[in-house]
Amino acid sequence: MTDADMPQMVFNGLFILVGVFGGYYLNSVKDAIKNLQTTDQMLITKLQAIEVLVAGTYVKRDEFDTMTRALFAKLDSIDAKIDTKSDRAMCMAVHSREHQ
Repeated sequence: MTDADMPQMVFNGLFILVGVFGGYYLNSVKDAIKNLQTTDQMLITKLQAIEVLVAGTYVKRDEFDTMTRALFAKLDSIDAKIDTKSDRAMCMAVHSREHQ
C-alpha cells in the first residue's frame, strides 16, 4: 500500500460510514411510517364505530313527523285560547263598570 492509496481508503471508509448511517436512518424512517400507518388504521376503525353509533341515535323521520304534528296541535290550541282571551284593559273596563 502506498501513500497515494491512503486518501482513497479514507474516502472509501467515510463513504461506507455514510452509507451505513444513511441506511440505518432510512430504515428507522420506514419503521416510523409503518407504525403511523398502523395507528392511522386503528383510529379509522374507531372513528367508523363512533359514526355508526352517532348515526344510530338520530331521530327517525316518522318519529319527527309525529312530534311535529303534536307540537303544532298544541300551538294551535294555545293560539285558539289566546284568540278567545280579552285584553286586561278591556277586562278592567268591563269589571269597573259592573262595580259602579
